[in-house]
Amino acid sequence: MRIRTTMSAVAALATALTLAACGSDSGSSGSDSDAASATSAADLGGMDAFVKAAQAEGQLNVIALPPDWANYGEMLDTFGKKYDIKINSASPDGSSQDELNAVTSQKGQDRAPDVLDLGTTFAQQAAGQDLLAPYQVATWADIPEDQKDPKGNWYNDYGGYISIGCNQSVVPNCPTSFADLRKPEYAGKVALNGNPTQAAAAFGGVWAASLANGGDLDDIGPGIDFFKQLKDAGNFNPVEVTPATVQSGETPLSIDWDYVNAGQTATLKDAGVTWVVNVPTDGLFGGYYSQAISKFAPHPAAARLWQEFLYSDEGQNIWLKGGARPVRLPTMQQAGTADQTALATLPPVQGTADFPTEQQQTAAQQIVASRWNEEISG
Repeated sequence: MRIRTTMSAVAALATALTLAACGSDSGSSGSDSDAASATSAADLGGMDAFVKAAQAEGQLNVIALPPDWANYGEMLDTFGKKYDIKINSASPDGSSQDELNAVTSQKGQDRAPDVLDLGTTFAQQAAGQDLLAPYQVATWADIPEDQKDPKGNWYNDYGGYISIGCNQSVVPNCPTSFADLRKPEYAGKVALNGNPTQAAAAFGGVWAASLANGGDLDDIGPGIDFFKQLKDAGNFNPVEVTPATVQSGETPLSIDWDYVNAGQTATLKDAGVTWVVNVPTDGLFGGYYSQAISKFAPHPAAARLWQEFLYSDEGQNIWLKGGARPVRLPTMQQAGTADQTALATLPPVQGTADFPTEQQQTAAQQIVASRWNEEISG
C-alpha cells in the first residue's frame, strides 16, 4: 500500500534537494522543443499538435503511481494505448518526497520524471523551489480557485475523505463514527495507514478525529488526545495497515482515505473478506493530491498531453471508477458526464468538508510532529 509523506518531512526534503545528481546531469531544463515552454495547448497550435509532438517523443516518465491507487493502472494503460506512447513507471510505491528527490537528482537525464502526483503541500514546496513548469489544461476553469496555483504550477487532481474500513468478517458491528471507536468491542483493532508524522492518510485521520472531538482546522490537538485515549484503552493498534494485514485480520479497522479503503473491496471479496467502508459521521475531513509538470521534463509534450488526458472527462471518470473523487466532479455532475455507475459506489458523505490552508497544515504538522511519537508511538 502506498504511503504519501506529509510536510513534516520538509527538513529531510530540503536536505535531499541538495544531493548531487546520480549519473550524468547536463543541467538542462528539459527538451528544447516549443512544448517545454507551452503554458497551454494553444501555445503549440492546439491539441492535434500536442498529440503529434508527444508521439514524436514516444514516451512518458511517471513516478510513484501504484496501479491499485485511485485506479492508476487503468489510467496508465488507457493513455498509453490511446496515444501509442510508452510509459516508464518508476518507484510505484514511492512517496512525494521520493518524487521531488528524483526531479533534482535525475535532472538532465532521459529517465527523469516528466510529471508528478504529489501531496498538495509538497506541490507547494516544489513550486517554491522552482521545480515546476506552469501549464493550464483545457478544463482549467472547472478547477476551483482554491484547488490550484493561480500560475498553473500545480492543481489538485483527485481526493476523498477520511474513512473507516471494516473487516466485517472479524468485526460484526462496523463503526460509523469516531465515537464508536472508543467501544470496548474494538480493543486492539483500530489502525492507521502509517505514522501521521510521515503519512498523509494517517495525518488526515488525526485531523478528522480532532474535528470529531471539538477541534477545528486551527486545532488538531484533540485528535492526538483521541488517539492517546484509544491507546490507553487498548483499542489502538500500532500496526501499519496493508492489504495483507486487513486480509489476515491483523488490522480489521483501517482509518484511511475512502478511495484507498474502497479500492480494496473487490480484492478482499475475492479473498472471502467482507469489507465495509464508512465515512465517519462526526469527523468529515477531506484532502486532495496535486498534479504538476517537472520543469526539467525530458518529454515536455507528453507531460502536457498527460495532464490534458487526466483532466478530460475520460481521465476524471477513470479516477472516479477507482473510488476517488476527481476535482472536476461537480462540473461533470452538472453536465451529466460523470460515470453514474462509479458515482453510485462512492461511500456516502454527510455534510460539507472544509479544506485547510497551507498555514493551517504547517501549524498542524508541527503539533503532530512534537506530540505523536512521544505520546502515541513511544
